[in-house]
Amino acid sequence: MLTNLAIKNFAIVSFVEIDWHRGMTTITGETGAGKSIAIDALGLCLGDRATTNTVRAGCDKTEISASFDIGKLTAVQKWLKHCELEQDGECIIRRVISKEGRSKGFINGNPVPLAQLKQLGEKLINIHGQHDHQLLLKASEQRQLLDAFASNQPQLEKVQNYYHQYRSLTQEKQQLLASVEQRQAQLQLLQYQVNELDEFGLQADEFEQLENDFKRHANTQQLLQLSSSCLQQLAENEQFSALSLTQQCAEQMSQLSALDSQAAAIAELLNDARIALEEAKNDLSYYQQNIDIDPETYALIETRYNTAMQLARKHQVMPENLFEHHCQLKHELNSINSDDSRLEFIDNELTQCHEQYQQACRALSQKRIKAGKQLALQISKSMQQLNMENARFDVAIRPVDDDKVQPYGNEQIEFVASMNPGQPLEPIHKVASGGELSRISLAIQVILSSKVITPTLIFDEVDVGISGPTAAMVGKQLQALGASTQVICVTHLPQVASRGHQQLFVAKLSDGKHTETKVNQLDRGQREREIARLLAGDVITEHSIANARELLTA
Repeated sequence: MLTNLAIKNFAIVSFVEIDWHRGMTTITGETGAGKSIAIDALGLCLGDRATTNTVRAGCDKTEISASFDIGKLTAVQKWLKHCELEQDGECIIRRVISKEGRSKGFINGNPVPLAQLKQLGEKLINIHGQHDHQLLLKASEQRQLLDAFASNQPQLEKVQNYYHQYRSLTQEKQQLLASVEQRQAQLQLLQYQVNELDEFGLQADEFEQLENDFKRHANTQQLLQLSSSCLQQLAENEQFSALSLTQQCAEQMSQLSALDSQAAAIAELLNDARIALEEAKNDLSYYQQNIDIDPETYALIETRYNTAMQLARKHQVMPENLFEHHCQLKHELNSINSDDSRLEFIDNELTQCHEQYQQACRALSQKRIKAGKQLALQISKSMQQLNMENARFDVAIRPVDDDKVQPYGNEQIEFVASMNPGQPLEPIHKVASGGELSRISLAIQVILSSKVITPTLIFDEVDVGISGPTAAMVGKQLQALGASTQVICVTHLPQVASRGHQQLFVAKLSDGKHTETKVNQLDRGQREREIARLLAGDVITEHSIANARELLTA
């Protein structure tokens, strides 16, 4: 529940701090004093859009903070924990708006975007404005009210899930059908390209080996010539070969090291060099003997190498990437083939999804029909208590075409009423006046409040257009609601104001140069005088005081 609201430099408010209590709080004040200013500020704190006159004239910024006791609000606690914004037992929301229009939001001291303020605000407070009855004329609003009363959210989610699946499948089918001709032309080209590369059959990493083999066979004579020359210089020239000269040096250094131990390391290096040259001679000899000079093998290698180069140029890829290109073409070909196969199966999936959608819709319809009867009885009773003695209310649920897939089910919801005996039930916008619509809206809000888990309900002058016994009944209903939920009601009716467990008075003060709004909590005596003012106007008499005292003790 809301426990504290602090407002600084907002509109014509310099500074106001309000402590809120459980039960029903009523807010009254003179016309033009700004009775709804605390509600407006609270809405701003919870993410409403700021206007140009938000910041008080002459000030740099507006600051609004609201504190909530969330000790028993598990859903709010879970949300805060999920967002890593939790704080034991309490939640503090703050909004700062500069005169340039820049806005900052905070939850428990952590900066958050405006969207998160709105998400949290929806879990904490539900505000009903004096123009809410106009929404009641919209079919979408009527459907939402019935579903809220019936607690239909799980069934609605099933219907919407199947609706989105069906829409997605339908769009997929349309896309596949639209690209049939394009896919067919692409299929023929890909099939030709893949067949060509399949026939060549280049393997992974084969081109590098093929290129090396081609170079080796193409230069056989040069390889033989160079290897022979190297062998001649390395070992076959007995007098001047590298091996014989190194061996001579190694022998001499061995003799030298026998005379001087400091030369032993040099002798060892020369001996190692001799061994290395001996191994090189043996390897080079083996290499030379195995140089392949088979013309048939060379012809085969040359043909495959040239073919690989031609295919690479044809497909506009580097020859070393030809294998990967082949794999990619096969993948594209398989994708096109799978698209055609997908078309064969998608109709079955659409049929199955449509059946599941219809089943979910039928379950939703059954709940709506049952809840519609209960809601109609309760609203009819409430309307009669609100000075519409002969009124009847009903919820018309009309099925639509079964083949039509909609996100909210297979029926149209319409609120109908009869205001006088003998009159048929007709849509409420045809038979109810503005005042009657306001009372119907209030009745629905009170009835639905028991279905809504929002801990704080605010009614901002929803009692406009009613008076007398009707106002007394509205006050009684709101007071009863306040027994289980925190209710805040901005009103101009004494019958409603007197029903509050506590009462706030809004006054506008001016010294001729500056104007500001103050909000004060009234004690018993102050409440009597304020109720008397609402009853009698500016001239308060003993009779009006007595009437006020009687209302407060009722």
